[in-house]
Amino acid sequence: MIALAGLDLTDKLVVCVGGGSVAEKRIARLRAAGARVRVVAPVMTPGLAALAAAGDIEWLARGFADTDLDDAWFCHTATGAASVDAAVVAAAEARRVWCVNAGHGGKGTARLAAETTSGDVMVGVVSTAGADPRRSVAVRDAIAQRLAEGALPLRRRRRPLVGSVALVGGGPGPVDLLTVRARALLAEADVVVHDRLGPTGVLAELGDDVELIDVGKRPQHHPVPQHEINAILVDRAARGLRVVRLKGGDPFVYGRGGEEVIACREAGIAVEVVPGISSAIAVPSSAGIPVTHRGVAGTLHVVNGQDTPSEATLAALRDDSATVVALMGVSALPRFVAAARAAGAPETRPVAFVENGHTPAQRTIRTTLGTAMADAETHRLANPAVLVFGEVARADLLLPVSAPAAASLQPASAAVAAPAATQAPATSSAVAVGQSEGIG
Repeated sequence: MIALAGLDLTDKLVVCVGGGSVAEKRIARLRAAGARVRVVAPVMTPGLAALAAAGDIEWLARGFADTDLDDAWFCHTATGAASVDAAVVAAAEARRVWCVNAGHGGKGTARLAAETTSGDVMVGVVSTAGADPRRSVAVRDAIAQRLAEGALPLRRRRRPLVGSVALVGGGPGPVDLLTVRARALLAEADVVVHDRLGPTGVLAELGDDVELIDVGKRPQHHPVPQHEINAILVDRAARGLRVVRLKGGDPFVYGRGGEEVIACREAGIAVEVVPGISSAIAVPSSAGIPVTHRGVAGTLHVVNGQDTPSEATLAALRDDSATVVALMGVSALPRFVAAARAAGAPETRPVAFVENGHTPAQRTIRTTLGTAMADAETHRLANPAVLVFGEVARADLLLPVSAPAAASLQPASAAVAAPAATQAPATSSAVAVGQSEGIG
């Protein structure tokens, strides 16, 4: 019968017999577990020889002797010779030292599990009836996939003595654009403080005992002021809870993540920041608009559309080789466009408005600076939307536009919203663009 056991090999002697490629891979795992490694082999791979030369492993450059196992806690044999491996297993068993036989797993007294880790959880897979490493690896990979998706319960039932806060960037909205790190932290969370937009679909996957706190902002309506959000994060973490502050986009792109980091650190709360895909890049991309393109635009200028355009922003709007992406700019569009025109930005500068990026309701309105306001009114531009100014917003930049489609993409009086056939396909997710980046 086989029983799994988590062995602490920190600073314990492990003897590895054989110095080939299999031994090299296994020794890397053993060293990562903190073991002191002694290799017994007449020759070794260049990688193992380099470790021995650096003093990172001990090398006995000869054949195996039973006394090589003196003081050993664990043994691994991979000589390629069945008789030698069998002799090593027998010598180890006589000394009550667990031994892995890499040449024939079923004839050793231990097996190395196919491992995967997520946070402080390690999962190991072994076969109980004969060694079957390929199947073990396949099962391990399937478990790793589920862990990465945040689909398995990782939360510790026993609370840590000290809580923590993770500011997690959720990306532009679709749950499958969350990072692996973000999914792992959500799976371990006791509390999730989330915005109105962003990847809110992931919240339904969390356990019933996870506290969900909605602090989402809407244009001109901030029901939970920032100082109260900071206080919530500090309060829950001070109780010893693991807190995830789930934001759309990236926490540090108009997401006030810096303010939340300062509040946590001033309160002595451990805080980490997990980056996310910024909507300043992801939403234009969903409409087939690259924010940079060789020979067209080599500079990207991201601005808060609510602010009065700075001299740097106005210079970028005049620059034929720059792209300006404005977030939170719908309500302030008249002021923004007027400032750009007054500063000398060309009337023909291509402009694109991308509404509801990465959702089935996504719509792209293509126009120019000179006709932007008329088209915004005609097509009732609404939040949430990302505004793109620059030559990259041309409809024909990446693919030729057919004559009927080209007519539909003309500014002002024409139907500016591109037909579905002329736009890059949006994702199938029904979750809206990231609120933490202030879209709209």
